[in-house]
Amino acid sequence: MAPTNKVCILGSGNWGSTAARIIGSNVAKLPDFDDTVKIWVFDEIVNGKKLIDIINTEHENVKYLPGHKLPTNVVAVPDAADAVKDATHIVVVIPHQYIQNLLDSIHGRVLPNARAISLIKGIAISNHGMTTMTQIIHRTLAIPVASLSGANIANEIAEEKYCETTIGCSDPEEAIVWRSLFNTPYFQVNCVSDVIGVEFCGALKNVVAVGAGFIDGMGLGNNTKAAIIRIGFLEMRRLAMHISGARIQDATFMESCGLADVITTCYGGRNRRLAEEFVLTGKPMPQLEQDLLNGQKLQGYLTAGEVHSYIDSSGITDHFPLFTNIYSICYQGKAPRTIFDGLNVDFSRDTLTPSPML
Repeated sequence: MAPTNKVCILGSGNWGSTAARIIGSNVAKLPDFDDTVKIWVFDEIVNGKKLIDIINTEHENVKYLPGHKLPTNVVAVPDAADAVKDATHIVVVIPHQYIQNLLDSIHGRVLPNARAISLIKGIAISNHGMTTMTQIIHRTLAIPVASLSGANIANEIAEEKYCETTIGCSDPEEAIVWRSLFNTPYFQVNCVSDVIGVEFCGALKNVVAVGAGFIDGMGLGNNTKAAIIRIGFLEMRRLAMHISGARIQDATFMESCGLADVITTCYGGRNRRLAEEFVLTGKPMPQLEQDLLNGQKLQGYLTAGEVHSYIDSSGITDHFPLFTNIYSICYQGKAPRTIFDGLNVDFSRDTLTPSPML
């Protein structure tokens, strides 16, 4: 009997290529899945050759994941609509600011029985509240959407170093399927029902990591960095209660997508690294993105701006001094040492229900 399911991946950056290594290997062992995994690759030239051709002949993304071979059943295509054709399981892993344009390009091309999972560590926050990537994908494509996030530095996963991740999926049976596509002996998957909470943690920890990078850039040591991480984690929980009420479960913050991801991103992620360089060099974030990330976008920098827009319009900046200070340093030219201004905040009354303080 022919396989009834097919996976495609939308996005081929560092994280997307790492996911392709895992999924490409796993589908070959799953009888219900077609062996071929199409991956949408932006059509760009690297060393005089099309990156798509390099991936399909050398089986390596030499720009975004150099030194790590992709399975030969991972096939790069230049057209997102071609990638999703006949796909029952769609993995979305692109910078969050590009999501709507991508979805518009595949609208009407997706199977009605398809489902998706978002690996995007970003959310859209405006003056009116929060919109998650799964909500945007569901709204545009009208299919069920799960989320995956965790303490997942892509290069370490590509090197098959042990780690964990969290999948948020409201359908327990579908969660089992997604787990079968991602779980490996070195990449352990835990599933929860809190889809929005998984996404929220994955996005907000990047803002905390920017703060941790500022501390590293100033050379202030581990005690100071630990304090910033703790305050940032608590501001994440406080923002969750204010922006979503009881929709986000407190237990989610103790999953890999929560506390573990905050820790690893604050010590080893690109948001921390660029924030450190921001202090050391004085270069603006957009220039550092170009210099150090091959033009890929820094999610923490963008999310800091979105978070500030929401808390400022809601009149609650006093309750988020760390997030406010990080924004001011990134966007308003404030000195990095102003990160400590007003941090003496009492979090003891916070619970994941709407707070009387806010």
